[in-house]
This record gives sequence, structure tokens and C-alpha cells, in this order.
Amino acid sequence: MNLFEPDHIFSVSELTRNIKAILEEFFGRIWVCGEISNCKRHSSGHIYCTLKDDHSQLNIVFFRSDAARLKFKLEDGLQINVFGRISVYEKRGNYQFVGLRAEPVGYGALQLAFEQLKKKLGEEGLFADEYKKPLPRFPQKIGIVTSPTGAAIRDILHVLERRFSTVEVLLYPSLVQGEGAAEQIAEGIKVLDALGNVDVIIAGRGGGSLEDLWAFNEEVVARAIYACETPIVSAVGHEVDFTIADFVADMRAPTPSAAAEMVVQEREAVAAEIVRFRRSISRSMAAALENFDHRLKLAVSSYAFRRASDMLIQYEQQLDDLGEHLLELQQRLLENLQTTSDTLRNRLFTARPDRTLSFMADRLQAGERMLMEKVNKSLASREAALGEMAAKLDSLSPLAVLARGYSIAYLKPSQAIIRDSAQVAAGDRIKVRLHRGALNCNVETTETEGNQVHG
Repeated sequence: MNLFEPDHIFSVSELTRNIKAILEEFFGRIWVCGEISNCKRHSSGHIYCTLKDDHSQLNIVFFRSDAARLKFKLEDGLQINVFGRISVYEKRGNYQFVGLRAEPVGYGALQLAFEQLKKKLGEEGLFADEYKKPLPRFPQKIGIVTSPTGAAIRDILHVLERRFSTVEVLLYPSLVQGEGAAEQIAEGIKVLDALGNVDVIIAGRGGGSLEDLWAFNEEVVARAIYACETPIVSAVGHEVDFTIADFVADMRAPTPSAAAEMVVQEREAVAAEIVRFRRSISRSMAAALENFDHRLKLAVSSYAFRRASDMLIQYEQQLDDLGEHLLELQQRLLENLQTTSDTLRNRLFTARPDRTLSFMADRLQAGERMLMEKVNKSLASREAALGEMAAKLDSLSPLAVLARGYSIAYLKPSQAIIRDSAQVAAGDRIKVRLHRGALNCNVETTETEGNQVHG
């Protein structure tokens, strides 16, 4: 027998197809382990890479549909287990491994995907505090993105009804787990944000496994939250659960109920704040009145007032009356404020608290200005009256007469004021008081009604 005489001559394509059939039939679907290198994602969506160990390497391909189902990103240096089948690329005669699934060695696929996306978005700045928006203090309309049949929406509505029943709620019903849930959640956020009249958005669901919560770890949801102009609260799971949405949102709530408590204040808390505001205004007014009283006391005890204390007693009494009148005005104003506060507290269920507080502040400022004007007008009137009285006192003073050129003569040594020339004889000594200083004189002669009498 001639070994070199062929029984059958294979074409290249025929031999390749036979090898392909043998390999695929012998191995079937298997797991293979190795380290990824030369990983590339083609524009078609296919992923090509090499799986290697210390001695060999194997070409791997994940076709588009299988690549899209991978939960984590394939990266060079990552140790993975790949499930798939041996195949032959007939055109080149190369055998390759067609991957259907992949799991990272020593790491859950979802957990690895979570860490990879968290690192990526963190490096882009999506978690930065500088982009966090504050929640509105008194929201009028709250948007919610969650399942319409889940426990989360029931918990949120229960808290809102208990804390502030007049707030308006707008629900965007969405899947919260499974196929398409992430896209629906992202769309709900975009729709509510585009309305323009929603004050705050809550996006969330109840607790569950990492797989159950995965929709809130998808990149599409994270970017929708980051792009949202409306303040948004992430309320996913129980207190120990964290998602990518929690890191991007403006505020993270441990539970849906806690999210509802964050976005609305209790009616009682709002009413208590109004009471504190009213007390603060009252204390300010009392301090102002005390300051005015102190200034009045200083004025009364001054040198100018002591010179004319007897004449100013009646003004002091009038000032006391003014103080009592001011206290009465204060009391009436406080009573009016109390009435206004009670009225506003009753209207809190239907009126916006922020507008109500602004209205009360304007009323209080107007009352304070009116009170200050009355006090200043009264003080100005009293100061003018005191000035007139001081002028009268000054005009009646003997010293003022001397300043006009007159003098006073005293008989020495008795110091009796000389009002008649008959009181003096020639040779007497007298003292003449001038506006400034005095003169000591001897009388040489006296005159009576124009007649000179010689001494």
C-alpha cells in the first residue's frame, strides 16, 4: 500500500468545516478561565479579546446580543470565567471561543459592574457636592417616579397625608426592576422635570437584593438624575442599601418614607416657627422701648434739666403717660399679631406658608415703622416745648438783664439792694454788680427826682 496515494483529497474549506464540526460536537458548551488582554469593542457591538494563562492564549468573541447582556465591563487584566462554545472562523481557519456569559473570578458580576460604574461617574464629577441642589422648604407639587402598585408609593402618600395633606402629588408610574425598568425610570425623571412646575422629585422603590435594585444602578438613570434641573431625592431600598442613584441625587433617603419626611415639613413645625417669629418681633420691640426709656432717663438727669427741675415735673409726668401709651400700643399690636398668627395658622392648609410668612413680615415691619414714627414725633414735640421753656427762663433771669448793660447796687456792708437814693448818704460805701465783675464805690452826692444833694 502506498501511504502517499490519497484515498480522498480534502479542499481547504472542507477540512476546515470538518474540524469545526468535530470541535463543536466534542466540546459542546463549556466554561473556560483566564485573564483578559487586547480587549476591544467593535462599532458593530461585538467584543473581541484574548483569554490567556501562563502558557497559552485563546481568542474570545462576544457577539452583540450577548455582549449587551454582560453586567460588567470587560477590561484588560481582569480574571474571568467564560461560558460558551468552541467554534472555527472558516475564512481564516482560526478557532475561537464564542462567549455567551462571563463571571469575574472572586467577584460577583453585579458588584463588579457597580464598582466600575461608580468609579467612572465619580471621575466625571457626577457625585460632586457643588452640583447638589437644595430641597425647597415648602414644596407645593411633588413628583414621584416609582411603581404604582408597590409599597413605596403607599408609604410616601401616607407620610405626606400625615405631615401636610394639602401638597399636590404627581406620580409617573414605572417599572422598578427587570427588563426596561432603568429606561422607564430615566424617562419618568425627564418628563417630570420638563413640566417646570414640579418643586421636587422622589425616585425610588422598596428594599430588595442587588438584582432587584439594579435598575437604580444603571448609567441611564444616573445621567438622567444628573441632568435634572428639579431637586431630586433618591429613595431606594432600606437603610443599608446604596445605589448609584443615591450618589448622584441631590439628597439620599434611606427609605421611601424617609424621603417623604425630608421634602415636607410638619404643619405643627411650621406653626411653631411662626410663633417663634412673633416672639422674636415682640422682643425686638421691647428692646427698642427699653432703649427709648433709657435715653429719656439720661435726658431727665442731665444738667440742663436739673436747673429747671421744678418746671419739668409736668413734662416727666407727660413722658410717663407717653410710655404707658406706647405700652398700650405695643399690647394692641401684639394682640393684632396674635390674631393674625392664629388666622394664618388656620389658613396654612390652603395657602403657601412662604407667602404667608412674607406677608406677616411686611405687616410687622409696617407696624414697627408706625410705632417708631409716633415715638419720634412725640419726642420731637417734647423737645420743642422744653426749648421754649428754657428760653423763657433765660429771658427772666437777672443775669440776662445785666447782660443788656444794667447793674445792681448793694449797700455795704449789709448787702441790701439799693432801690432808692434815699437809702444812701454821701460818704457811704456801695458795691455795684455788673454783667461781668463788680465795682466798690464811695458815694459823693445823691440826687432825688433830679435835685442834687451834696454830702
